[in-house]
This record gives sequence, C-alpha cells and structure tokens, in this order.
Amino acid sequence: MRSPLPQINDKPEHAEIIARLPNEWTAWPQDSGSSNAMARTSVNTPGKTLKKSKLAWPKRPVVFISDPHADATAFEASLIAAGVATQRKTGLGKLKLTKSGRKTEIIIGGDCLDKGPSNLALLRSVKQLYRLKARVTLLAGNHDLRLIMGLLALARKKDIGNQHFFVRMGKKVVPLFKEVFEQYLADTKWDKKIPDEDTCRDILFPNDKWFEAFPYHAAGQLTAEGIDREVRKMRSKVQSFENHCLAAGLSLRHVYAASLMCQKLFLHKKGEFAWFFRKMKLVEKRGSFLFLHAGLDDTMGELLLKSGIKYANKAFHRNLKHRDLFGFYYSSIANTFRTKYRDADLPLTERGVKAIHKAGIHVVVQGHVNRQQGQRVTVKKGLIHVEADITLDEHSRRSEGLDSYGIGATLINKRQGLIGISCDYPTAKVMKPQALRQIYG
Repeated sequence: MRSPLPQINDKPEHAEIIARLPNEWTAWPQDSGSSNAMARTSVNTPGKTLKKSKLAWPKRPVVFISDPHADATAFEASLIAAGVATQRKTGLGKLKLTKSGRKTEIIIGGDCLDKGPSNLALLRSVKQLYRLKARVTLLAGNHDLRLIMGLLALARKKDIGNQHFFVRMGKKVVPLFKEVFEQYLADTKWDKKIPDEDTCRDILFPNDKWFEAFPYHAAGQLTAEGIDREVRKMRSKVQSFENHCLAAGLSLRHVYAASLMCQKLFLHKKGEFAWFFRKMKLVEKRGSFLFLHAGLDDTMGELLLKSGIKYANKAFHRNLKHRDLFGFYYSSIANTFRTKYRDADLPLTERGVKAIHKAGIHVVVQGHVNRQQGQRVTVKKGLIHVEADITLDEHSRRSEGLDSYGIGATLINKRQGLIGISCDYPTAKVMKPQALRQIYG
C-alpha cells in the first residue's frame, strides 16, 4: 500500500526537517473527548454514519497550517514537511513550489502574529507564497485582529468601547513594536513629533473611568461572564503593559512611534504589509469542511445557512472598516476567531449545529486550541472539529518544554482522507474517508 506521507526532496537543506518528522503512519488514535463537548465520543466510536453524499471532500488537496505565531522557520519547514514546497538554497524566503504544491490549496489558519521570534520575517514568508502564485487562503486569527484593532483604536475618536484595545494587545505585541522600531525608525529623527511620556501614556491607555463605565457599556452584548473576564484581563494588562515595554528596551514614546509606523505599514494602501489584512478571510468552505481559526456560535451558524460564505467574509471586512470597534470585536463575527466554547463566549447549541449541518458543513478545521501531541479530532458541541494548532513557534515551545521550532501540517485529501503530521508525535495520524464518516455528525 502506498504511503500517505508527503514526498520530501532528500536534499541537504531538508536534512534537519526530515530527521525530526515521523517516517511511519498509523490509524488516527482515539480521542478521550472534550470537556466542553455536548456529545462526547472518541473518533473510532461507531455512531451515526454520515451518508456518502453528505460528506463532500475538497475538490483539490488542502494543506492547513495554523498559528505560526511569528516563526518563519517553523512555517517554511511545515510547508516543506507537507510536500508543497522545497528550498532552493539555505535561508528564509528561498522556497519554490513542488508539483504537488502547485495543485494544492494552502490554508493558513490565522495567528501569524505575536510571540516570535520575528513577526516581519513571518509576514515576508507568507508574502513569498503569493509571489510564487501559490493557491493561498489566509484566515483571520485573534492575535492578528488584536493588532488591527489596536491600530484602528488609535486612529479613531476615543470612547468607552474602544479605548482599551491598544493595551489589550498585551505583552505579546511588544516584540512587533520593537522589530518595527529597529527596522524602520532607529536611525531616523523619529522623536521629532512624538509627545512626552505622560502624553503617550494618556493616548495609549484607557482612562480611569473605563473600568467603571465598561460593564454598563457592554451590558446586553457580552455575557455576564464575558464582561467580568474582560475587566479582569484589562486590570492585569494595564498594570503590566508598560513594564513589558520597558523590559524590551522601549519607552512609551518608542511604542507610540512604532504604532504610528505600523499604521503606515498595515493600514495604508501602499504600506508594505497592507496586503495582510486585505487578503484575510473569516471562513472558507471546501466540500463539507469549514476552515476557520477558532469556532462557531448559533448566530454564525444561521448566517452561514441563510447567507453563505461569501456574505460572511464580506461582512467581516465591512464591519471591521465601518462598524464601531466594540460592536465588531464582541460580535458573532469576531467570536469566530476568538471562541473556545467557554461560558464567556457566545454559545453554540443544538440549534446552531443543526443550521451548520443544513449549510452542508460537517467538519470544522481550526487552529487556536494549542496541542502538544499533534492534531486531534474531537466532537465539540455536537460538531466534528479538527484541532490543528500543533505549537509551531519557538517561543511557545520553549515555555512548554518543547525543543526547537515546530514542524507539521494537516493534510485533507479525498483519496487518502485526513493526515496529521507533527514533529511532536511519533507517527503521522491517518484517518481514511470512511473512518471520518463513522463519527457522529
């Protein structure tokens, strides 16, 4: 039987990648279930079989790579591991597509930004795929959207709903500001029009009245648990954000100058990274598979049923551009890249799952939920989820006791089924098409 593992060119540039990847495959292991699942079942438990006509596979092969978190080395190694790219020579940005890569859709599942080691290098690695004319779909992640929300909040009139969004980005955005300052501002007269430290603090931070006023402002839009969680989170971030900046060698004047440069780089039409948010989508559907960053709720399920994928993606961009930031970030649209099905999140119930199934969606492929033992298939809220965030970035791996950068990808192919490859699991996980149909749908 032909191995389902991708073919990787055996060349010196690939030696380290090949050495760290599994060279054997096994049937997808049983899942112990999800603590948040409405219907708990292992992936090998016989149940209601999906009819063949209902489970449609993507027409072309898909490679899903999520949560690279500013680690270009991990991202490019994962493309090579998936068999869609090869290195022309040593170093970042030296990829070319393989024959398989030219036929495959590469879906980036969000969270390109934050953590490290380099946000700008990761963005340039993604951009090279567009230059190579790869079939790329870029999805919105919560860390990506935190940046644009913070930048837009600075550009708009300050109010109770938006004044916390800059500091809300937290310590994980500090490395980006440091990179931007060092690469674009350090050797310039950057401080000529930047106000003093206290004025910068007033511009960047929520005012003293925010903590009292926000719960009333958010009433009716957030759950009670969501409001409490947001206020607690902001108290912590307001107290620590400036210290994290100082630890990175940045004053608030540096940070404000870097944020203005980020506005030029990301938000202006001719900015170097203007393509990043412009190309971003909220969701994408291929066959019966829905690709997104985090998850769904009842409102989004019904929206997908009644209005479809194109409408959802258009609504994502129109709301981000025209709606007040508070209304956008705490809506069902933003819940799609933020939810972990907690009490504080907008709910997904049986009603929403029914609408999702009627929309022809039977499998959600997501990032956002960090996995240290490779990909997992589980049933959450009665809906099949493929959790594909396998801890790629070196920063997270170091804090979790994992070695080096991560390597791995999730492959979806109508002939071979679902394949999970991770340098942190001893074999590739393979679920044949028929096995996937056996999971409760």
